[in-house]
Amino acid sequence: MPVPRERPIGKRRPATPFGGGLAGLLARIAAFVALAWAAGFLWFSLTLPDPAPLTTRTDAVVVLTGGAGRLARGLEVIEAGSAHRMLISGVGHAITRKQLAAAAGVQHHRLDRADLGYEAVDTRSNAEETARWVAQHGYKSLRLVTSAAHMRRARLELAAVLPVSVAVIPDAVPVDPQAPGIATEYSKYLLRFIALRLGAA
Repeated sequence: MPVPRERPIGKRRPATPFGGGLAGLLARIAAFVALAWAAGFLWFSLTLPDPAPLTTRTDAVVVLTGGAGRLARGLEVIEAGSAHRMLISGVGHAITRKQLAAAAGVQHHRLDRADLGYEAVDTRSNAEETARWVAQHGYKSLRLVTSAAHMRRARLELAAVLPVSVAVIPDAVPVDPQAPGIATEYSKYLLRFIALRLGAA
């Protein structure tokens, strides 16, 4: 008596961690984006720029407001003779020179070689205000003072508006490497980098 054959069982596709179809594709894309962001953030946070030596001289120094230690560093640069004049970009419209000095805890006369920039409200307008000031005075080199986490985005914006003939020396004010603001700064830098590469103004 013939032995009945077993019916062949179709081969099962190996299970994937994200499943199949459109949902699986979207999950894989999201995972790739998250992994790329994490790798980039690791690079960003481990390679924060350092302060520039005071022995490095430039025509001018630009201080971007918005963080502790920035104005103090700009004054240090001016008083060391490392730059001839300073722009403080992003000063509030109602703030006078005397009020700014008082808020910074410095004597009024220490701002004698500083110009106050009232037009900037963000990093992009900081760069535009700086470019106008540099062109007005004919400067060929400047020292840029901002926080270490903000420096890359600030330089990105400056590069978009300054002539290539103007040398920019980054002078970063140190920040806590564990500060949560670093992740925000990295995300802003990444988005602006992509936007500029795509031709955004």
